[in-house]
Amino acid sequence: MRIGAGAQQRGRGKAGVAVARFARRRSPSALARFLLGPSVRRARRELQWRTPGVDFRVRAGSSERCPHTVAQHTTPLIRTLAGLDLRLQQNKVVNLRLAVARLDGLVIEPGQRLSFWRQVRKPTYRRGFLDGMVLDHGRVVAGAGGGLCQLTNLLYWMTLHTPLAVTERWRHSYDVFPDADRTQPFGSGATCAWPALDLQIENLTLFPWRLGLCVTSTHLEGRWTCAEPFPGRYEVYEGEHRFTQRGPGVYLRHNVLCRREFDALENLVTDALVAENHALLMYQPFLPAPDPGPSAGADGGPVSSHHDPHRRNEADHAEVQ
Repeated sequence: MRIGAGAQQRGRGKAGVAVARFARRRSPSALARFLLGPSVRRARRELQWRTPGVDFRVRAGSSERCPHTVAQHTTPLIRTLAGLDLRLQQNKVVNLRLAVARLDGLVIEPGQRLSFWRQVRKPTYRRGFLDGMVLDHGRVVAGAGGGLCQLTNLLYWMTLHTPLAVTERWRHSYDVFPDADRTQPFGSGATCAWPALDLQIENLTLFPWRLGLCVTSTHLEGRWTCAEPFPGRYEVYEGEHRFTQRGPGVYLRHNVLCRREFDALENLVTDALVAENHALLMYQPFLPAPDPGPSAGADGGPVSSHHDPHRRNEADHAEVQ
């Protein structure tokens, strides 16, 4: 039985329309880059996966090998957001189940590196992936495999609470929705796009680590377990959070993510920068009444944040054991 034949036809139709629109607006050389771009990006990624000295051959393993939970996290599958098609969120759940089936139970041996896209492969209609929410230069559109960023977001956040090393991560370029029941700092996720924007995690420790993932009826759940107990904990927190104004009605959001490591006796071991985030806002930030005194704005200076000032530098914990 062919799965998603109608969806495949729709996908080809969408691609044809996109090419036609691009051709009307761009030069022949730009059109050539547009058409050849996917093949070039695929070739570059395949070449990277074959790089000598980097072992991407991650395999599934028994949970008995890694019985000690070090970090775990859960996120809701459906969010109530104004103007967002519920169908895209429901399709996202299907996409997550397909991707989780390729990742759940993988064991990263010492020296190995996990590549999200090498394991999940290209999300296509033929493989059962559905149209989910995809961001195209800040616009919400439908695309095959849309919504998988929820999975890379969860993987990245959990990994920050382990000694595993994130060797490739791409930040979100747009902040599309205002904070609504946010439980993690802004910029604490990782976007993904086949095959160029990957999430890669390397095991530089002396012990194997196992990834456990599950999609329940309401939540996406994940955990990192290790062969040995981890004698410490990590705390990820946000700093230097601010908004800036680039021009009339154009706002940017900025922050840094830092991480503290504590040993078994709660002594601070390290406090280091993890990531720096910058995103273009697709909504108007909540601003106070204009200050008659000197202020910054269109020249790129800071604009007041709508966050609680006491919350900006608070640590936001994943569930860590």
